[in-house]
Amino acid sequence: MNYSSSLPYPEIKVEKQNPYYASLLLEDYSGVNSEYTSISEYIYNHIEKSDTLKNVSEAFKKIAIVEMKHLNILGKLILKLGIDPKFKTKTNDYYTPWNSSLIDYNKDITYILLNSIRIEKIAIANYEFHINIIKDKYIQEILKRIILDEKEHIECFKELLKDFI
Repeated sequence: MNYSSSLPYPEIKVEKQNPYYASLLLEDYSGVNSEYTSISEYIYNHIEKSDTLKNVSEAFKKIAIVEMKHLNILGKLILKLGIDPKFKTKTNDYYTPWNSSLIDYNKDITYILLNSIRIEKIAIANYEFHINIIKDKYIQEILKRIILDEKEHIECFKELLKDFI
């Protein structure tokens, strides 16, 4: 299985500081449907399934590692855009600290894999939405590259799901 695209990531740079763009990326970074939330949920699934479904557990770990790369890239972009990349999420026009209540702790493997596919599709939709709003060519290229990994994750989860449906 491929856990990420073979293409290199573009250089992490921005055309100029833009706190609005940073606030958009902050949602991809540590919002409800974010890299940070995905990492936390995937690591939980990796640990929880480590004794019973080793191949699934290993896939969740490897995908979480790729998501950590995305988190790192987004954090650096947010900083370059002029905002401190704290783990927080916007709710009703104000920020609250990220917390683990955002993780889905369901233990049913079919549900977990279907939910993981859903999570990745939401991530892609959010990145595509941000590509259309953010008029910085460097950020757009980075987000397009991240989307390639998210598509690989969907394929991986679909392949794993075949053993359970």
